[in-house]
Amino acid sequence: MFDNDEWLNQHREEVIDPDREIIDPHHHLWRPENPAGIVYDLPELWSDTEDGHKVTQTIFMECGSSYRPDGPDHLKPIGETEYITEAAIRASQDPRKAQIAAFIGHADLRLPVETLDEVLDAHIVASEGLFRGIRHAGPFDEAGAGFRIRPHAPKGLYKDEDFRRGVHRLGERGMTYDTWNYHTQILDFADLAAAVPGTTMILDHFGTPLGVGPYAGTHKANFPKWKDDIAAVAENPNVYAKLGGLAMPDNGFGWDKRDTPPSSDEVVEAHAPYYHHMIKCFGAERCMFESNFPVDRLSLSYRVYWNAAKKIAADYTELEQQAMFSRVARQVYRIEP
Repeated sequence: MFDNDEWLNQHREEVIDPDREIIDPHHHLWRPENPAGIVYDLPELWSDTEDGHKVTQTIFMECGSSYRPDGPDHLKPIGETEYITEAAIRASQDPRKAQIAAFIGHADLRLPVETLDEVLDAHIVASEGLFRGIRHAGPFDEAGAGFRIRPHAPKGLYKDEDFRRGVHRLGERGMTYDTWNYHTQILDFADLAAAVPGTTMILDHFGTPLGVGPYAGTHKANFPKWKDDIAAVAENPNVYAKLGGLAMPDNGFGWDKRDTPPSSDEVVEAHAPYYHHMIKCFGAERCMFESNFPVDRLSLSYRVYWNAAKKIAADYTELEQQAMFSRVARQVYRIEP
């Protein structure tokens, strides 16, 4: 699925600002032997992080990888934690390479508090200090059957009182809540953030402006409302924003279907308005660039993504750039240098 090096290598460009430190706060991994046949393990991650940019640390984001095959359902996600902890230990044996510095796991936040605490405690034990929080994402769309990444949340998850109780519990325990959803759900997320102000929340992927299926060709028409909805989310000081994930096929920019991959200039031309609006609303001190690899690898290379991010960031001060490329991720996810 992600073995598209030959296609990506058709376009190569020089690395911009190669000495700038980057913490990549959002990537996934899958074991080579996983049932889905998806391969993106530590060697594949390092192949990308070693491609010219100075990526010193990364944060793994849950993706349903390596769940336990048996045992209680609520504890099956601990298998992912065990896998990532093992990968982080392997990574630590070569400190010259990017290190997995933190981990965001999964739990069903609708569970009774006692059961949810059991899951959170199990993540803590299995992660050997890497666990920081939970992503129980909310993507729902009735037209989702044609999406490349199928939505998997029930309708109205953000309004579910049991779910909100679970998000609140994360805040009580000093843990973060990550999510992604579609652009049609951004105001629902804003309402959740206002209802649970004591929990630090991170909105991934710009709220996923869709551009396929019934949303094909609607980017320009939907952009003004997207801007207003993002501004509403940003009014909640407990929310941080990840800047990336716009190259997923379901965003509909179409690069995954081309004969050749895009350049960083093409990415900037298509995506910069989203980045600049997000930074305007949240401020650099609440934003962090993210690769969302290998999912975005379906559309562009790691080198091209970070070159595009650096071109966009050039409009901001040095301190603001440091914040968005490393400092905010280090602060939010409590990472030691």
